[in-house]
Amino acid sequence: MKDNFKGLGIALVTPFCDDGSVDYAALTRIIDYQIANGADFFCILATTGEIPTLTEEEKSSIRKHVINAVAGRTPILIGCGGNNTAAVCEELRTADFTGIDGVLSICPYYNKPTQEGLYRHFCAISEASPLPIVLYNVPGRTGVNLTADTTLRLAADCDNIVAIKEASGNMTQILDILHRKPADFDVFSGDDALTLGMMKAGAVGVISVIGNALTERFATLVHLAQQGRYDEAMEIDRTLTDLYRLLFVDGNPSGVKEVMNQMGLLRNVLRLPLVPVTAKTAQDIKSSLEVLR
Repeated sequence: MKDNFKGLGIALVTPFCDDGSVDYAALTRIIDYQIANGADFFCILATTGEIPTLTEEEKSSIRKHVINAVAGRTPILIGCGGNNTAAVCEELRTADFTGIDGVLSICPYYNKPTQEGLYRHFCAISEASPLPIVLYNVPGRTGVNLTADTTLRLAADCDNIVAIKEASGNMTQILDILHRKPADFDVFSGDDALTLGMMKAGAVGVISVIGNALTERFATLVHLAQQGRYDEAMEIDRTLTDLYRLLFVDGNPSGVKEVMNQMGLLRNVLRLPLVPVTAKTAQDIKSSLEVLR
């Protein structure tokens, strides 16, 4: 299997109404805004979408809504992972993936498996999945790191494991993967601030948080990097340094929802246990946005 994912992927937020229900009208506006400003694909129902707080009914409704709103204009990657291998495999075997182009599967969290356990987990998912799989390594959230050796072992042994979203922040590990990976295995940045450096080293793009809000600016950076125009991309990268940090000072997606609220894209509503950013962070974000205008 080959993947259709390159360039700027948006780790799509889930907008909520003031009463906490999903704001489907805002979701449509956001998708149209992001496609018009350069988004290459979407990653839905994952970390930035606050998936732990969504009901199964809401997940199904959001999936259908996004597919209809995107209307074939870009590929769609959907989150499907967990720390119960059998349950993930059952979902992959039975779910309706019509309109979906690939699966993003996070490392099992909380259990803290060994590298052999991670390898067998993803091999089982590979056997169950009807779609290409993008591994998601984010040890800051899961408590376990998928090493370069295990990543490359999976890339070699499982034909439908086609890429990894690397959010370890460990550039030594990321470069090791990039230097030793098969030609048909892709690497995505899972950290906006590392995107340019990773693309210079061979990554094919990013699954982005900041792209939810500053889509055009970040899309331009990514597309320049795709063309090898790194000096021009660096000029844009420098303008975003403060926001890269501010988006995560009080956690994700609290930071990007504050930015989007200030831009008029959505209401600044999150579901507990997540809360909006502090007043200081909100003011710092406002000041950073004013500099960009």
